[in-house]
Formats: sequence, structure tokens, C-alpha cells
Amino acid sequence: QLQVVQSGGGSVQPGGSLRLSCEGSGFTLDYYNIGWFRQAPGGGREGVGCIESRGGDTNYVESVKGRFTLSKDNAKNLVYLQMDSLTPEDTGLYYCAVDTYHLPRCALEERYYRNWGQGTQVTVSS
Repeated sequence: QLQVVQSGGGSVQPGGSLRLSCEGSGFTLDYYNIGWFRQAPGGGREGVGCIESRGGDTNYVESVKGRFTLSKDNAKNLVYLQMDSLTPEDTGLYYCAVDTYHLPRCALEERYYRNWGQGTQVTVSS
């Protein structure tokens, strides 16, 4: 079974940075598109960004472009979400997930993703 385990997150002041990790367990992450999603308090789940299998092309929601960066460490079977210039609006529970549809280009819609991580809290507050 495809399982992903998340780490990172925490609390930071506005303008700060955090890095989240998503590790594949029992499979090679680089073979799949990996998506990141977040859920703000009282809100629905929103696609934040995704990174494609093999080539590693990325796609981001407009609100995080220029501030969030996805990358891979294939040797460690990890995908990183580097978050800079954080604002209170970035607060939420963040999830990574596996695109089991094998879309040719990764998507920010959760319906294409299965095997969700356990979630990690990001809080941006002064």
C-alpha cells in the first residue's frame, strides 16, 4: 500500500519560513505526482501545489506562487514543501497525497489523490 508520512510544520511569526516533508513508505515517490493541500480552520481543503513524477515540474495555487517551493530528494524518497514569507492566511492543516490516477500533469484537485498523509499543523501568528 502506498503510504506517505509527513513531518515538519509548527508555529511561526508572519514573514517566517517553515519546511514540510512527505516521505514515501514502501514505494518510490518519484514514480508519482505528489500533491500538497491545506485546510484552514472552518474551511474546505485547498490544493496548494504539486510536483510531477520523474521530471519534477511543479504547479502552485496563485496565492502561494513565489513563496512556496516544492522539491524532491530522491535518495531519501522525500518531497519537501518550503514555505517562505508566511502570512496568517497560510495557517491550516497541511497534507501531502499521492496521485494514483497518474495524470500526465499534476493537478491541484483532491479528487485525483489517494493515500493521504496524517496532516501537519502550520500556524502563522504574531
